[in-house]
Amino acid sequence: MTSTSLRRIKSVEVHDIVKRFPGVVANDHINLEIKAGEIHALLGENGAGKTTLMRILYGLYQPDEGQILINGEPVTIHSPAVSIRLGLGMIHQHFMLVPSLSVAENVALGLPSSKGMLLDLDVVSEKLRGLCDIYGLSVDPKAMVWQLSVGEQQRVEILKALYRGADLLILDEPTAVLTPQEVEEFFVILRKMAAEGHSLIFISHKLNEVLSISDRVTVLRQGQVVKTLITPGTDRTELARLMVGREVLLRVDHPVIELGQERIKINNLWVLGDKGLPAVRGIDLKIRAGEILGLAGVSGNGQRELAETIAGLRKPTQGQISINDLDVTGQQPDQLISIGLAYISEERFRDGVVKELSVQENLMLEQHGQSPYARNIFLNFPVIEAHVKELISDFEIKTPTINTPLRNLSGGNVQKLVLARELSRKPIVLIASQPTRGVDIGSTEYIHQRLIAQRKAGTAILLISEDLDELRNLSDRIAVIFEGQIIGILDRESATVEKLGLMMAGVKPS
Repeated sequence: MTSTSLRRIKSVEVHDIVKRFPGVVANDHINLEIKAGEIHALLGENGAGKTTLMRILYGLYQPDEGQILINGEPVTIHSPAVSIRLGLGMIHQHFMLVPSLSVAENVALGLPSSKGMLLDLDVVSEKLRGLCDIYGLSVDPKAMVWQLSVGEQQRVEILKALYRGADLLILDEPTAVLTPQEVEEFFVILRKMAAEGHSLIFISHKLNEVLSISDRVTVLRQGQVVKTLITPGTDRTELARLMVGREVLLRVDHPVIELGQERIKINNLWVLGDKGLPAVRGIDLKIRAGEILGLAGVSGNGQRELAETIAGLRKPTQGQISINDLDVTGQQPDQLISIGLAYISEERFRDGVVKELSVQENLMLEQHGQSPYARNIFLNFPVIEAHVKELISDFEIKTPTINTPLRNLSGGNVQKLVLARELSRKPIVLIASQPTRGVDIGSTEYIHQRLIAQRKAGTAILLISEDLDELRNLSDRIAVIFEGQIIGILDRESATVEKLGLMMAGVKPS
């Protein structure tokens, strides 16, 4: 099962794959070849057709036209079970593990056992140790999943696929939750897998990672293959241009400006998480007018709880938050909005918008009862419509009409809508939590430009992101959070990826 000589898949090809949904052609005669021992990156904006194509390959969707060939032979993949049987595996961005079970138990789930109703965990553990030795996957089969780091949990997902005989692995945004050091370790594992003859499809928005890990890269745009390139022969600029169809500004101008007064101060803030345990532990932060303070950290270290507390969605147990020297600790969101706080939430569909409402209704969620948009108890629809159309134009929100249900918009356009609504109030403090997560490179460029413009207008911005390139590109200073505490704060010039990565792992700067 683990020897190169036993590899079943030498090549996977998709020929003229077409997949239609109502009103859209998601895949338009796509051709793609993946070779054994190759790491093949798949790039494209949101809606380019990457996910649809991979779901067809994994048996979640059926193509309307075209065929899939494995080792030159046509195959029909009706379901993931068929895909797995053919030697295809998929590592999802959000892990499919049971935290309360051990590594071996997670791997054994759903597989036949030589002991009938009982799991043969001793046999599973022995095979897992063999796989770990071959690929450098240092994971204890007896360890409980809830005790593992995020990087270790990802290794368990890979082990699950390898244990089931996967020769080709589809990796969907696999580095989104890893520190830079964990990414390097992960890439070592991927290279070992490729050397053993595995084929890997690497889906990512991060151009630097694609250039670092892949052998070839295929760019999709509007459901079609634009180009397949040999990775050493391309660069970030060319890949971004192919993805978007125009030249993309990968770095924004970050002019030196004179900072104003301290807009927001956070003193000794303590906050409980959803499990009733401290998630934010004694944080002190100050942000001045015209300053972007970046907050780096691996997901789950208190960023969400901090942002929600500042925005009035979560009550602190201790400490103080002040805006323009006014104590706003524990105030409701509407009170904070009236003071001048704007909030771009991490979970835009949970906290930022209402999917069932229209584009117009979502844009007016916070201001619909205020003048000039309302007269007493009556809405002023002509003024509302003019305001909404102006925002859609200014923020380049792509929507058929202002009355289109929000759920019909792409992720990038939903994020632009949230940005338009929050910035149209000319806030003095902006909390931007993961503002470009899941957003394509064109929309990311636009959002970055808007944040820099807001900085120039004198807004104090707390930028929370897991993308170190984004933080280093936009921030004046970068604070690093680990287990609910600020490990340290670096200025823009000294915030290298290496330093930030160590701090994200809990190592205090010397």
